[in-house]
Amino acid sequence: MWKVVNGKLIQTVDETRTEYKTRISASLIKKLKIMAEQSNSHISYLLENGFKNILSESAITYDKKNRPKDRVEFRTTCDKDTLASLRLLAKNNKLNLNDVIEASIPYIDQNNVKHANWRYRIEKE
Repeated sequence: MWKVVNGKLIQTVDETRTEYKTRISASLIKKLKIMAEQSNSHISYLLENGFKNILSESAITYDKKNRPKDRVEFRTTCDKDTLASLRLLAKNNKLNLNDVIEASIPYIDQNNVKHANWRYRIEKE
């Protein structure tokens, strides 16, 4: 992200985002890559959109018996507040964060996802 400070453009780190590591299905990651290309976005923005949409739901239905067997480690970033709310949702529903992340993928609205260039935005101080 860029900021205008005293009339000069300065590159800064977006303090509202945090890195996290999770384990999700490799087949879902492939699906997310395709979705990201189609919507000219990044996987992290797609997931974040799904997180926000699933948080607006009143309940989550997830069958632990149907957990995917092809889970791999996946590192990405997300808005700090959204991730904290997602962790709380997982805890309240007695689920792992991985389960909630995978459950949020059908909630992704590709029409309202941040554009790939969002990280290069310019904000005024």
